Amino acid sequence: LSTEAVFGVLFSVLLLGEQMTPRMLAGCGLLFLAVLLSETKLSFLGKVFERFFPDSRTDSAYKIDYESLYREGYRGLIFDIDNTLVPHGEPPDARAVQLFERLHAIGFSSCLLSNNKLERVASFHRPVGGHFIENAHKPSTANYIRAMELMGTDRENTLFIGDQLFTDIYGAKRAKIRNILVDPIHPKE
Repeated sequence: LSTEAVFGVLFSVLLLGEQMTPRMLAGCGLLFLAVLLSETKLSFLGKVFERFFPDSRTDSAYKIDYESLYREGYRGLIFDIDNTLVPHGEPPDARAVQLFERLHAIGFSSCLLSNNKLERVASFHRPVGGHFIENAHKPSTANYIRAMELMGTDRENTLFIGDQLFTDIYGAKRAKIRNILVDPIHPKE
C-alpha cells in the first residue's frame, strides 16, 4: 500500500501537473524510508525513528475526546501552548478558556509545559488555571516529570498534547508519557 501511495503522488505530479507540496514530499519520503527500513538490513534504524513518531495524531487539541480519555483512566493532561492551543504568542482565547473549564469539570488536572519565559506562560495560565512550567527545556524529561508531580499523576495516567515532533513529542516519548501530536494552528511553525 505504501509504495502505491508514493507512485500515486508521483503520477499525479508528473503526468497530471499537480503541484508537489512540502507535506506530500515529506509523506513520500517517510513512506520510502519505512519501506527501506522494513525491507533491508537497515531495519535497526526503525527503533531510532520510533522515538519521533507520536502515539496518536489529530487535527486539533480541541477535537480530542477527553471524556473517553478520562474513562480510560487518564487524570493528568500536559499541554504545549503555542500553536497547540493558540497561535504563537497569542493570549488564551474563549475556546482555550472553555476547553480548560471543561477539562477541570471532567476531573482532569492540567499543566502547561512551555519553553517560553515566565511572563508568557504565567499570563496564559491565569485565565485557564491548572499548573504551569515555564522555560521547560523540552525535550528534556525533567519538567515532564515535574509536571506529573505537580498534578499528582504518573506515566500511566498522564497524556501530553503538543504540535512539535522534535521538542514536544520526543520529550514525551523520552519521559514515557503517552502523547498526541496535533497540527500546528499556524502552518508556518
